Amino acid sequence: MPALKQQPHNRTARIEARIAPETLAVVRRAAEIQGRSISDFVVAAAQDAARKTVAEVEVIRLSREAQERFASMLLNPSPPSGALLRALKRHRTLIVK
Repeated sequence: MPALKQQPHNRTARIEARIAPETLAVVRRAAEIQGRSISDFVVAAAQDAARKTVAEVEVIRLSREAQERFASMLLNPSPPSGALLRALKRHRTLIVK
């Protein structure tokens, strides 16, 4: 079994959880397979799940077609509409540099 990269032990917070004995048995077995302590395994699994959850909210995924359309709109923007030009003119009268 390959050696796992050890992470620094700068831990300052503690969490606790109550789990069913069957769940603990599975977690213990998985930790053994990876050569980790149960604590290290649980922290790594929680961190992976947290990263995935955050990425689902923060990362916008587009189909290939949508990516191409988005890039095309950035590279070839539509001319400003009349409403936008009026808003810009109004902004310039209100905001003095």
